[in-house]
Amino acid sequence: MAPYEALYGRKCQSPLCWNEGKERSLMDPTFVEEATEKIKIIQRRMKAAQDRQKKYYDIKHRMIEFEEGQHVFIKVSPTKGIIRFGKAGKLKPKFIGPFQILERVGQVAYRLALPPQLAGVHNVFHVSVLRRYIPDPSHVVNYIDPNIEIQKELTYLEKPMRILDRQEKKLRNKVIPMVKVLWHGQTEREATWEVETDMISRYPELF
Repeated sequence: MAPYEALYGRKCQSPLCWNEGKERSLMDPTFVEEATEKIKIIQRRMKAAQDRQKKYYDIKHRMIEFEEGQHVFIKVSPTKGIIRFGKAGKLKPKFIGPFQILERVGQVAYRLALPPQLAGVHNVFHVSVLRRYIPDPSHVVNYIDPNIEIQKELTYLEKPMRILDRQEKKLRNKVIPMVKVLWHGQTEREATWEVETDMISRYPELF
């Protein structure tokens, strides 16, 4: 059953079939012709809008394919495990690898050769989380930082290193103490401001 029929209890009638409803009436043929022409205009405009949006999409998207034996990086998402004051925490994209492609699975997925540290992670990945790696004998690459524990969903918990600064966030009715935290694997320029009470409850060793 069509959604319109389920909602209104009757079939949807186009202008060409209005005279087939329960209340039959004589209609001027010119009215039907005008309605039909308007429908055609609407269809052409909708088609033009769809083509225009498709053009914008195609400019920024391209098919990415890999071959067996190539090496790729896997994108992982760091999370700090807390909600920042006033906004959600940012997820800074990072990559681990490179890993060798064993085979192609379907049209947009690949099976990778993973090290024992990632035994709990499924070894088939969508092409959107893979980045091409060009081998170079001079490269010395660590597959995974030993201080990072990758979860099954390809995330890892970032840990704070030290407190760089303190300040107070003044609101209308209260004052909230804030601390500037330097996280593992980031520079001081990337340090973030966190609510001091949240940091004390989660990482008391910093204070």
